Amino acid sequence: MSSTDANLENELTFTRFDQMSERYPDNTAVVYLGQHFSFSKLRELSERFAGALQDLGVKKGDRVMIYIPNCIQWVIAFLGIQKMGAVLVPVSPIYTSHELDYMIKDSGAETIICQDTNFCYASDVFADSGLKRIIITNLVDLLPFWKRYLGILFDKIPNGKVERAEGVYVFKKLLNHARMSSAVEIDAWKDLAYILYTGGTTGFPKGVPGNHIGMVSYVNDVTDDVAAGHLKEGADVYIAINPLFHIMALGLFIAVGLNKGNTAVLMPVPLVDAILETIQRKRVRWLLGVPALYRMILENDRLDKYDLSSLRYCYCGGDVLPLEVFNRWKEHLGIPIYQVYGSTEAGHVTYSRIHEDPKPTTLGLPLKSRECIVVDPETLEPAASGEIGELLVTSPYTLKEYWNKPEETRQAYIDLNGKTYYRMGDYVRQDEDGEIIYVERSADIIKHKAFRISASEIEAVLQDHPTVIGACVVGVPDEKVGERVKAIVVLKEDARGVGGAELLQWCRDRLASYKVPGYIEFRDMLPKSKVGKLLRREIRDEERRRITKDKDAP
Repeated sequence: MSSTDANLENELTFTRFDQMSERYPDNTAVVYLGQHFSFSKLRELSERFAGALQDLGVKKGDRVMIYIPNCIQWVIAFLGIQKMGAVLVPVSPIYTSHELDYMIKDSGAETIICQDTNFCYASDVFADSGLKRIIITNLVDLLPFWKRYLGILFDKIPNGKVERAEGVYVFKKLLNHARMSSAVEIDAWKDLAYILYTGGTTGFPKGVPGNHIGMVSYVNDVTDDVAAGHLKEGADVYIAINPLFHIMALGLFIAVGLNKGNTAVLMPVPLVDAILETIQRKRVRWLLGVPALYRMILENDRLDKYDLSSLRYCYCGGDVLPLEVFNRWKEHLGIPIYQVYGSTEAGHVTYSRIHEDPKPTTLGLPLKSRECIVVDPETLEPAASGEIGELLVTSPYTLKEYWNKPEETRQAYIDLNGKTYYRMGDYVRQDEDGEIIYVERSADIIKHKAFRISASEIEAVLQDHPTVIGACVVGVPDEKVGERVKAIVVLKEDARGVGGAELLQWCRDRLASYKVPGYIEFRDMLPKSKVGKLLRREIRDEERRRITKDKDAP
């Protein structure tokens, strides 16, 4: 065992949080809608929640789905689930019952935590999906009465209708339970910490299982290496804007906030003015955003009215950062935007280093716990220095499989030189300093508002429509959102009266809103290879040429 392995051997996802709760019990861990939750209080609430889950019959290894947006309940549930040895299954709170039903059955989750506003979707699938428990909450449940009252009075709090029945529990009431009676023995290497879902190449989302050590490895890389000498333990402030069900956002939330005794200001909704006001009022120093967020901030008419002088370390991930945004940000605020890059399967992979100004075209250097190589995508031979190839990533700490998907595992993971690498699907090259320079992504992946959307998943939904015999989904470049989702559809010859509006509604009923195509084009045929494989890249290139032609037109 290497010295690094020895240092990580007994670390779990909550180990350092517990240490911080003992070292800085009165420090504010999370600020949520103006309410401060100290490290000691957050630890108490999470252990009460874990005790309540145990009393409801949830055991070590059981899967618990979190189906709520950023809120203090998300953090409490995350810590509680990890501490009792259960497996976190975080999903987007805007998923439909169609998507939810699949992921509940695939993961084997028997417990789901939802809002009253999306309770209807959870209840729709309750009987058939294998769920045994629904735990409901509201965004303001843990705020003082006077804040809840004002929110209701001014109609600022979204509420949903909840039908009380057997198996339905209230999150807030569960926090009255006694704390966990004893620690659960957890193996950081063998026991699962989470199952995260990503888009599937066969039309179904894929579950990515992760052990505790896999997450700890990259979180500690950020805390102890990337941010070393810059992160002020017990005295720093981070603003958490991106949804915590994304691995990028959850990792930074833990690394910069919970694991260092610092304050994380948790934003339930990414409203630009609220973000800027919070940065000014809380003297935020650390920020993680996506390109669209940085652009929205720069284009805000009231930007100059806010004092953002406290900001020091601004990271961007989820999509390629346009050079124009990079330059405008540094010119306006006097500080750079650093890069973070990774995936659900590989975790956090590369970071810009803080000790020097980042290069605007690179994704940064690999973390210590991640090994990156660039290869020819056809032969898998190493690409020559500076040449473009597909990025492969491995780590001794990560699991290398999809949940219940052996065929897709074989397609995505390959064995080279005695190691198993994940194929990132992104085409890159390395510069003379070893930094990764992004070139383009696989044609199957669309980046819309920092969401990684599988084109195949949308195509499968469209092809389930009784009049559709072929569909191709591509990303069309867009400065504000990264890429817009476009679907090209071929209908059956005898199809009558079917238009784009009907197909878009078909998608809305089965997909989260960000996956629904922006528009649909009908064609007589789609380009395919000699073996019948859809040539998605050809259509994507066609769309790009069309955009370039339109821009060049007088």
